[in-house]
Amino acid sequence: MKIGVNSVLFGAFDTETAFKWVKTCGYDAIEISAIHGMSEHLVLQDKSWKKYTNAIKKLIKQYELPVQAIEQPSQDPKIMEKAYKAAVDIGCPIVNCGPGGKKDDEASFQQTVDSLKRLADMAAKYGVTLCCKAHVGAAVWNTPTTLKLLEAIDHPNFGLDMDPSHIYRAGENPVDAIAAVISRIKHVHIRDCKGRQQNPGLPHNQANGRGDIDLLGYIRVLRKYDYQGPIDLEVIGTKANNYDLPSCVAIAAETKGHLTASLQAVGAR
Repeated sequence: MKIGVNSVLFGAFDTETAFKWVKTCGYDAIEISAIHGMSEHLVLQDKSWKKYTNAIKKLIKQYELPVQAIEQPSQDPKIMEKAYKAAVDIGCPIVNCGPGGKKDDEASFQQTVDSLKRLADMAAKYGVTLCCKAHVGAAVWNTPTTLKLLEAIDHPNFGLDMDPSHIYRAGENPVDAIAAVISRIKHVHIRDCKGRQQNPGLPHNQANGRGDIDLLGYIRVLRKYDYQGPIDLEVIGTKANNYDLPSCVAIAAETKGHLTASLQAVGAR
């Protein structure tokens, strides 16, 4: 399991700052945030988006830090095709997105299925994997709806992005939820949270070990089933809450310690 950090943690800072401190904290890789409004590390809405991938390629070489995923939440086909092209350009195998839609709305769920099927076909064209995760309040929001989605989309270029914080906030135990979906997990977003409210809470409480989720148990189950894919820390809200750079670095460093200890405890390091 290669561990990385989604650059949205450093959303208020430039891309090189994200690379520098993710590398300094000892991570294996980085996930590039293309989340519009939360970062400007890869702006796919920009017609000259290739200037971002050109800069990223230089940083990959400079810091010896591969990009193991891109997160781009929109299912707009034009934006997603740019994300796939960007992934190919920088040698990234995975593009993550959200499910969208409305909770407990069958028509909305079907729209999500249809959209993701088309995007999975497009991912195959570019030789990358599209991953989607359950998201609080969305059409796919817990394990039953995740299983329903995976049953509807049996595609070699489509997989699950498993995020324990969303499953926890759906009222489930993420440790128990993994076994049902393990065969389709291609990416893991990881973070902690306190409570089961709609949002994951303040950024510092999203650092692994700060909240209520049994993340050691979660990693133990991933190891049990021999998961070999990427794990990326995804902490949101630092830009909106005016976190300074030392605070962002502290979140990355604290989580790196927790992740390393967890991996060592289960024999994965």
